[in-house]
Amino acid sequence: MTMLYRLDATARQIADCFGARAGEDPWERGYVAPGKFAPVITAGREFVAGPRGERQPRRMIPRLWGVPPIADGRPGITTVRNPDSPFWIGNLRNSEFRCIVPATAFMEWGKGRDAEGKRRQGWYAVADQPVFGVAGVWKDSEVPSFALLSCEPNAVMREAGRDSMPVILPAERKAQDLWLNASWDRARQLIAPYSSSLMLVRAEA
Repeated sequence: MTMLYRLDATARQIADCFGARAGEDPWERGYVAPGKFAPVITAGREFVAGPRGERQPRRMIPRLWGVPPIADGRPGITTVRNPDSPFWIGNLRNSEFRCIVPATAFMEWGKGRDAEGKRRQGWYAVADQPVFGVAGVWKDSEVPSFALLSCEPNAVMREAGRDSMPVILPAERKAQDLWLNASWDRARQLIAPYSSSLMLVRAEA
């Protein structure tokens, strides 16, 4: 389960990658951990009441990673492992609650420990997307928050001993649009492992 990722791009660069309005988010690169705010891309319908009408421009806005937000010092749910769960399915069926989580690398715990007895970190990036999008879903409570969707691991993740990986969206803008706007029957087809041949493995971030 992914518990740390990096987003080494500015707000303007992220917005350009995903065809979104940058808004007022001052993001300036760095780590993202559970319980921290990070930019997400939405279909722009959060504040549009009533039936669907004209499509809205994509928006980039800050949300907190973990649903619901931190309670009693513990982070919320960071990863959706079962999209059919009653806790998630209502939001996933309504496309305005789906979002894209920009990242430049993500961390998974590796096998064994290093010479100092610390758990090994494995960092992974995507060869065809310097800034890639992870499928996400958002909810609102006291603080707007989001979670990442996960799927079966590809060969690279299995070799690292992982039983899941983030749902990395294809590079095409069409795939992004499908996740943000299509019916759930069509959008859920994107929940699949990313190609192992396009994964970059790094010893550290």
